[in-house]
Amino acid sequence: MADVDVLVVGAGPVGLTAAAELRRHGVDCRIVDRLAAPDPYAKAIGIVPRTLEVWEAMGLVHSVLDEAVPHLGQLVYIDGKPRPRVELTLPPEISYPFATLPQYETERLLTEHLAGFGTDVERAVELRSLEPRPDGVDVVLARADGSTERLRARYVVGCDGAHSLVRRAAGLTFEGDALPEQYMIGDVEVDWELPAGYSMRSVKLDANGEVDDMVVCIPMPGVRRYWLSMLRRDAGAEGEDGPGAPDGTPLGAGDGQGLDLGQIQAVLDRLSPEVTTASTLRWSSTFRTSHRLVDRYRNGRVFVAGDAAHIQPPIGGQGLNTGVQDAYNLAWKLALTVRGLATDDLLDSYHAERHPVAQEVVDRTVRHARTVRRAGAGPLNNGNDTETAMLRQAQLLVAYPDSPLTQPRPADHVPEAGPVPGDRAPDCRGLLSDLATYPRRLFDLLRTPRHVLLLFAGEEHASGEGAARLEACAAEARRVAHGLLDAYVVTAAEVPEDARPVGLRPPRVRDAAGGFRAAYAPRDGEAVLIRPDGYLSGRFHCAVPDHLTAHLRRTFA
Repeated sequence: MADVDVLVVGAGPVGLTAAAELRRHGVDCRIVDRLAAPDPYAKAIGIVPRTLEVWEAMGLVHSVLDEAVPHLGQLVYIDGKPRPRVELTLPPEISYPFATLPQYETERLLTEHLAGFGTDVERAVELRSLEPRPDGVDVVLARADGSTERLRARYVVGCDGAHSLVRRAAGLTFEGDALPEQYMIGDVEVDWELPAGYSMRSVKLDANGEVDDMVVCIPMPGVRRYWLSMLRRDAGAEGEDGPGAPDGTPLGAGDGQGLDLGQIQAVLDRLSPEVTTASTLRWSSTFRTSHRLVDRYRNGRVFVAGDAAHIQPPIGGQGLNTGVQDAYNLAWKLALTVRGLATDDLLDSYHAERHPVAQEVVDRTVRHARTVRRAGAGPLNNGNDTETAMLRQAQLLVAYPDSPLTQPRPADHVPEAGPVPGDRAPDCRGLLSDLATYPRRLFDLLRTPRHVLLLFAGEEHASGEGAARLEACAAEARRVAHGLLDAYVVTAAEVPEDARPVGLRPPRVRDAAGGFRAAYAPRDGEAVLIRPDGYLSGRFHCAVPDHLTAHLRRTFA
């Protein structure tokens, strides 16, 4: 018999997300971390809009919005001359902008959120060994006082960073390489008058037109507080991945060679577009950029996520956000499996879905990093379609079209607009319900650990036999999903009042502003199935409920 359902190793943002989601789904778990206290450093600071959507679904976003600041765009200077400003503007239907938040604040908020489920991080507890078994994972933990604990977990999730012991013990490889550039980073305040909320990238070119010197300054919460990244011009070849880092040096790990304010001031004297003084140095370090990707996200009952699975150049803040979404993807699948409600191969979909995402992020950030010597090059101003690049940086284009959990695109219906199976489920506004006098968002209905079924009722399905078909479809879907499915009938605004009886099950919401139809382009009577992590699982016609229930059986035993 196992001592715990799931052991999470590592209490950074990824491990904390995994533990919090497991607890929200009702799973018993423990989370351990070798550090006696969290690192007090900014480290990863970029928060993309998709991660804010994830935190909204988790019930955390309001705390984050109180602490984070918006990242509005970037000011670009080449040889001291301004170039066109890059605006981080997203379509109006996206609920959240780009933001920045120091990693230690992210960890604090996630730790408090996890504590709300009655689970605390066990600190100064280090994983000593791990041995997978057919029916569990045998683990030895070591404490700071020298004592050890032996336990059996049904599953182990390794969120223990680039040097992951979980990954090595599971026999997973971590192939990749280091890029030649080394960087210096610092967390300081500067007294310039540049517009608040904008990052600043300033470069100087050599005689060949290549970048010889560079600084990137990203705004953080506080008065004129910035996270600075600078080329280390005196970098030596101290090892493939930096000193003492055989597995790769991710952002923030550093090499212990911090900077002083004088060194940072010298960079600003060379590159700042206006005279400025740096002060209040909170943290500094140097690092070499590496890129590595695990061969498998899963080996039996052991999983890896975040930096334990992938490291990439720190361009666009992709690493932390990709890791958080690794954990978000895995948690609901583990929860169904622990409860005995999942198909035997549900957990295989974790690798099938997340490994391609990490591969794309690693490849893209490496391409951008290799253009660092090109004047003006960057993830959003390198000649690509700006809107697409912006959505990709926001991680709003992540999709799972080839997942075993995704319904193949129906041959008889390709929506004129809106998502296809595998896409992220978009939000929409202006939904009215019987018991709320204010408009609701679709995301209000998706804030649940269960699947959600949206049944669109136009004129044919608003009442009578059509409405009965929708109700029967919802009832059958709930049965197959063991009750872990919420269903809603979405009615068109044009449906007459007397055709919308109140108090029915499934509950009804009215698409008063037409936002749902604009976002999803549903057919009358169509059923849209959305997974607990906010991705479209399939689109079905309620007249053939067997197609929907057969699809649900890919997930539910």
